[in-house]
Amino acid sequence: MVTSPIRTKEEIEKMKEYYLSKNCYRDYTLFVIGINTALRISDLLHLKWQDVYDSQSRKYKSHIDLYEQKTKKRAVIALNSSCIGAFKLLKKKKPFRREDEYIFCSDKNRHEPISRNRAYHIIKDAAQANRIEGNISCHSLRKTFGYHAWKMGTPTALIMNIYNHSSIEITKRYLSIYQDDKDDLYNSMNL
Repeated sequence: MVTSPIRTKEEIEKMKEYYLSKNCYRDYTLFVIGINTALRISDLLHLKWQDVYDSQSRKYKSHIDLYEQKTKKRAVIALNSSCIGAFKLLKKKKPFRREDEYIFCSDKNRHEPISRNRAYHIIKDAAQANRIEGNISCHSLRKTFGYHAWKMGTPTALIMNIYNHSSIEITKRYLSIYQDDKDDLYNSMNL
């Protein structure tokens, strides 16, 4: 079954509210960073505080600079205000002791990231609790970024570049464009 993006901003807000209502600040941050950076879950889970925060200057970095695990390609990703806000909230609620700690770690072991399986359940459970349709999984975070970038009018070639895809066809499949998206375009034309 093909993974779906989270298609509406209302559904995104429901997911955020779900995590915050349960005081799941790590899970909230995982969700926010995932939908705002288009990182694969393997790269997200391996982020450490030193990747996003400079303890000497006591400031958040403007970019994440990493080599993607899957492609081995360098990715430089700007951290928007939603990302910084989520990191600030997590740091306030669950302060890190050392910069080399994983951001998305378990409460028991700050030196290991949560598992992909745990991340899957974090996303899947919130989607089910909020009755979000489609096959929602960790990969949905990455697809949600692309889908909403496309809806905002971002050129497909730029989205392809951000995803590090080798062809425009792969990116088109990622965008999960359905009939209702086509209908919106037809209905908005009115030439």
